[in-house]
Amino acid sequence: IPFGVQIWLFLAFALAFAIKVPMFPFHTWLPDAHVEAPTAGSVILAGVLLKMGTYGFLRFNLPLFPNAWEYFTPMFLYLGIIGILYGAWVAMVQTDVKKLVAYSSVSHLGFIVLGMFAMTVTSMQGGILQMINHGVSSGALFLAVGMIYERRHTREISEFGGVTRAMPVFSVFFMIICLSSLGLPGTNGFVGEFLILVGSYQSVPVFTIIATVGIIFAAAYLLWMFRRVMFGPLTEKNRSLTDLDGREITIMIPIIVMIFWIGIYPSTFTQKTEKTVVA
Repeated sequence: IPFGVQIWLFLAFALAFAIKVPMFPFHTWLPDAHVEAPTAGSVILAGVLLKMGTYGFLRFNLPLFPNAWEYFTPMFLYLGIIGILYGAWVAMVQTDVKKLVAYSSVSHLGFIVLGMFAMTVTSMQGGILQMINHGVSSGALFLAVGMIYERRHTREISEFGGVTRAMPVFSVFFMIICLSSLGLPGTNGFVGEFLILVGSYQSVPVFTIIATVGIIFAAAYLLWMFRRVMFGPLTEKNRSLTDLDGREITIMIPIIVMIFWIGIYPSTFTQKTEKTVVA
C-alpha cells in the first residue's frame, strides 16, 4: 500500500479504535457510560469491550499499515502518557466510586497504548497481558462496587465508612482487587505493567520514567478510596449492611484465583503470545 494511502487508512482505523479504547482525548464518553450502566453493563464494558480498541490496533493497524504505524508512533506515545497521567489525576478527585474506577481505566489503558507503540517484544507482550489484566481487575472493581451499591443505593465515597466491620468477607475481596489494580507484586496488575515499563525503557526511556508517576497516583487514589470506604467509624446507615452471600462469594473466587494465577505464573499466558509478538 502506498505510504500516502497508508496514512489516511491508518488514521481512519485509529480514530475508531481510539474512541473505543478510549484514548485521551476521546475518553469523555466512558465515565458517563459507566455511571449510567447497570453493574453487568459496566463489567462487560470494562472486562471485554474496551480491549477491542487496543486489539484492533494490533490486529489491523500494525500489520496492514506498518509504515504509517512507525510514522505516528511519537504522537500515540504522547497520547498514551497523557492518558496515564490525566486519568490518574482526575480519578484522585472523584467522589463517586464508579467514576473513580472509570477514570482509572483511562489511566490503565494508557499503559497498554505505551506498550504497543514502544514496539519492543517485551512491551508488546506486556500490553497484551495487561489487556487481560485490566479486564479482570477493572471488571472485578465494577462488580464489587455493584454489590455494595445494591445494599446501600449510593456510590458517594463520603456516605461510606467502617464497612469492613459490617462486611468482613467483602472487605477481603475488595482489598485484593484494589491491590491488583494498583499493581502489587504477586498480582496480575504488577506483571503487565512491569513488562510494559521494562520493554518501553529499552526504546523510549523518557516516556517510561514519566509513566511510572501514573503507578504512584494509582496507588494513591485506590488506597485513599479503600480507606474512606472500608475504615473509619461505622455509621448508622452502614451498620445494617449484610455481607456477601454464597452466590456472590462463588462469583468472586474465580476472579481472585485469576488475579494470583496471572501474578505468579504469567508464563501461562505470555508463552501463547510470544510467537505472534516476535513475528
